[in-house]
Amino acid sequence: MLQPAPSDEPLTARERAAVIHRIRMLVEYWGITPEELEQATPYVAPPPACLPAGTVKYRHPRTGDTWDGNGSHPQWLRDALLKEGFTVDELKPPNEELNRTADEL
Repeated sequence: MLQPAPSDEPLTARERAAVIHRIRMLVEYWGITPEELEQATPYVAPPPACLPAGTVKYRHPRTGDTWDGNGSHPQWLRDALLKEGFTVDELKPPNEELNRTADEL
C-alpha cells in the first residue's frame, strides 16, 4: 500500500482537489475501472538495470578477446570496428554467452 508523502502540513482543500482532479483525469485517460482499482496489484519485478559485473558484452570472433562494457573501449574493439570492418552486432556474443563471465570463456 502506498504511504502518504512525508509532510509537516496536510494538503489544503485546494491542493487536495487538484490531486483528486489529476487522479480522475489519469483514470479516464488510461480507461481504468473502479473494479481494477479495488483488485490487488500483482507484483512485477523491474527488469535488471544492467548485466552482472564481468558479463561479456563484446567478443572478437577470431581472437576471442572480450570486453564487459566497463571502462574505456579496448584497442582490439576499436581495431575490429575501424580497421577490420566488423559491426557492433557482429561483436556481440550469442545470447547464451551473455550469461557467462569473461573468466568462464
